[in-house]
Amino acid sequence: MLSSLSCGVAGLQSFQTSLDVIGNNIANSNTTGFKSGRVDFADALSQTLQSPTLASATTSGTAPIQVGSGVQTVAIQNEFGQGTINSTGISSDLAVSGNGFFVVKDPSTTATYVTRAGQFKMDSSGYLVTDKGMRVQGYNDTSLSTVGDIQIDSTGSSNASTASYSSYSIDAQGKINVNMSDNSQFVRGQVLLMSFQNPQALLKSGNSLYSGIDMAGPLGGAGSAAPAAPGTSGLGEIQSGSLESSNVDLTSEFANMITSQRAFQANAKIITTSDEILQEIVNLKR
Repeated sequence: MLSSLSCGVAGLQSFQTSLDVIGNNIANSNTTGFKSGRVDFADALSQTLQSPTLASATTSGTAPIQVGSGVQTVAIQNEFGQGTINSTGISSDLAVSGNGFFVVKDPSTTATYVTRAGQFKMDSSGYLVTDKGMRVQGYNDTSLSTVGDIQIDSTGSSNASTASYSSYSIDAQGKINVNMSDNSQFVRGQVLLMSFQNPQALLKSGNSLYSGIDMAGPLGGAGSAAPAAPGTSGLGEIQSGSLESSNVDLTSEFANMITSQRAFQANAKIITTSDEILQEIVNLKR
């Protein structure tokens, strides 16, 4: 069997993966906080027909003779570059300007995830949640010492007996400033962020969430998986009333699509050419 045939098949499989990743990038070009993917290729194992030899005083060394067996996909990297931050005017919409991820927790399973998508809202109990009901994590007390589900209400106000909750705002450090009906104000809690030594180890879990936090090696904070305040430990700041758009560059994606499509066609041509050669070999005896 011609090795070029298997090389062509390997090429088709690899460039099909490339087209799949490009298609996913383009499909999520308007997804809040989405990070585009990139396929990394490497050559496959080569067959050694002749090993190299060392040169001596009387002979010259010989170079190895190897025939490759095609290409393989070695990784699909996520590009964690900053997306454009657009203003929405909604106080609960948050964007990270710089490094870091929001931390959210599923209240029913206690599973923890991170995300760059900050389209949050307040539920009927005052918890800051995602569209799927995941609760945003941070300091949930006025002393900013206890990490848990962030709840925005009048709890902790010195005027809670005479005034009621009116509104809130979130500053660049993630501190939640609650305004009371008597015009007094207090810090109810703080949204925290998490960064990672190896963010490529994060697993996409759908709904713009990432799992695999321990494998990615969390950085900052007091514990091995503790979030930290925005603007500290190399973390970015928070922009309230804004959302980070997808970092997909459609121009680059369409250029990559053309390149991958042509490479796919070229590998398909290798298969058809190899097939024609095999046909000629079979027809040598008539």
